[in-house]
Amino acid sequence: MHETADASRAYRLKIAIGLTAATLVAEVAGGLWTNSLALLSDAAHVFLDLFALILSLAAIRLAMLPANEEHSFGWHRAEVFASFINGVTVFLMAAAIFYEALHRLASPQEVNSLPMFIIATVGLVANGLSAMALHTHSHDDLNVRSAFLHVIGDAAASVGVIAGGIIMYFTSWYMLDALISIGISIIIFTGAFRVLRESVHILMEGVPRGMKIAEVAETIRGVNGVRDLHHLNVWAICSHILALSVHLDIDPDCSQKAPSILREVERVLLEKYRISHTTLQIECAMCANGPVIKEFNHV
Repeated sequence: MHETADASRAYRLKIAIGLTAATLVAEVAGGLWTNSLALLSDAAHVFLDLFALILSLAAIRLAMLPANEEHSFGWHRAEVFASFINGVTVFLMAAAIFYEALHRLASPQEVNSLPMFIIATVGLVANGLSAMALHTHSHDDLNVRSAFLHVIGDAAASVGVIAGGIIMYFTSWYMLDALISIGISIIIFTGAFRVLRESVHILMEGVPRGMKIAEVAETIRGVNGVRDLHHLNVWAICSHILALSVHLDIDPDCSQKAPSILREVERVLLEKYRISHTTLQIECAMCANGPVIKEFNHV
C-alpha cells in the first residue's frame, strides 16, 4: 500500500513539474519583455516551485529505498529534509524580492501591462492544474505539502499580477508593480515559515502535531491488563510513519497474557493515532516508578 501511495505521489509530482517548467519559461520571457518586476518576481517563485517539486520527487525516490545496516529506519527522513530545504530557499527568495521591490517603490518603472496580464493568466491556469495534481496528498504528507504550498503561493501571486496588470493598463500607476511584488514576498514568507516550523519540529523528534502525550498514555492505560506505564516517547519518522516506545507495568495476574496485551496496545495505537512503529517493553525492576516522559542525558 505504501509503495502504491509513493508511486501516486511521484506521478502527480511529475505532472506538476512539467506544468511548472512551462510556466517558468513563459514568465521569464514575459517579465523581460514587459519590464515587470511583479512578473519576474513570480517567475523567481516559479523557479523555486520547480526546484521544490524536483527535490520532493527525489526525496520520494530516496524514501522508497529499503532500510540497511547504516540506515535502520530507511531514508524516510529525506522527505522531511527536502521540506526544510524548500522552506529555506523560499524564505531567501522572498527576502530578495522584497528588497528589489523597495528599490522600485522609490523609482517606479514603466510596465507593458497587457502582455503581463496575458502571461500571468497562463501561469495561473498552469498553477491551478499543478495544485489539483498535488492536492490529494497535500494533507498527510509534509513533503508534498511543501511543494503544494509553493504552487498555491505562486497561484496567489499570479492573481496579484493579473489584478495589477488590469489596473496599470487603465491607470498607468506603475508603482503598483512594486507593491504587488511586496505582497508576493509576504505570501511566500508565510508559507515558508509554516513549512520550516513543521519540518524542524519533526527533525527535532517533536511529538506529532495534534497529539498529546497525556492522551496517548491514558489510551494505553485503558487496555485491559495494563496497570501503568512510564518512559513514553512519541515521534514522527516522517509524515507517514509515527513511532512510539514505552515501558508497560502489567498486572501480575495477567503476566501469562502479556503477548496478547502487547498486540492489543499495538492495535489501539495504530487505529486511534496511526502509530505503526512501536517498541513496547514489559516493566523491569531497575526503572520502576519512572516518569511518564523519559528524560535523556548525555553519557
